[in-house]
Amino acid sequence: MDKKQEECFGRTPGNIVATRPLREGVISDYTVTEKMLKYFINKVCGKFIFAPRIMICIPSQVTEVEKKAVIDAASQAGARKVYLIEEPIAAAIGAGIDISKPCGNMVVDIGGGTTDIAVISLGGSVVSTSLKVAGDKFDEAIVKYIKKKHNMIIGERTAEDLKVNIGCVYPKIQDTEMQIRGRDLGTGLPNTVTIKSSEMLEALIEPAMMIVEAVHSVLERTPPELAADISDKGIYMTGGGALLDGLDKLLQEKTGINVMIAQDTVSCVALGTGKALDNLDALDGKPIRR
Repeated sequence: MDKKQEECFGRTPGNIVATRPLREGVISDYTVTEKMLKYFINKVCGKFIFAPRIMICIPSQVTEVEKKAVIDAASQAGARKVYLIEEPIAAAIGAGIDISKPCGNMVVDIGGGTTDIAVISLGGSVVSTSLKVAGDKFDEAIVKYIKKKHNMIIGERTAEDLKVNIGCVYPKIQDTEMQIRGRDLGTGLPNTVTIKSSEMLEALIEPAMMIVEAVHSVLERTPPELAADISDKGIYMTGGGALLDGLDKLLQEKTGINVMIAQDTVSCVALGTGKALDNLDALDGKPIRR
């Protein structure tokens, strides 16, 4: 989603509906998802003679029904073959990690709808989990906090701006602040308040700790040899949510393991999916033919 599309949310007239066909890592509106995929295929391929092969990344804990919905939507949109790859594996490939070796690599991919955590070895996930706490939940937490603390309603776009500009989950050396506008619940009129980064810490720490606890749970289930590898190599963070100020420090403090944010972290999953499609023989399993 580009900047112009994001700015449409909460600002559309009655005859236009801004919708998100994918929510929390799965399809929430099948028809719109199919049309969206068809648009993307036509934009990339133009008037192609043969239907293209498509690889789609999915959360690590999706159900068979949710997988089938993704496959069907892509097939109806014009795909010749549909391949599925788990997001943590795609993120690891995009981050430049050699996942084919017999050693443990831990990836924490924090996207918009889901956080996927996996220990990867020999090209596959050994232990993994997926929780529906990620960028969108951070935004929701900010909206709820502003409503409770300042008696004011703000939109998702304003919450996103707060998160990006002054959001943090680890105490900052110097407090920063930002002015926001919303609707006062008491008067019903527009109002402006100044929010500090210390308030964002208070708002965001709960969902952040849920991610930390999920990482801890995966580490507890990791075989000892792979756990030793992770202790040496560290934990790799990918996805837009990894850029939340202080999240790497919080995770490192709670686990005692070095945490690194991958380069070009926002695009890691997309880049890894592209590389995986170019090297299908290196992946386990066969393509799903339709």
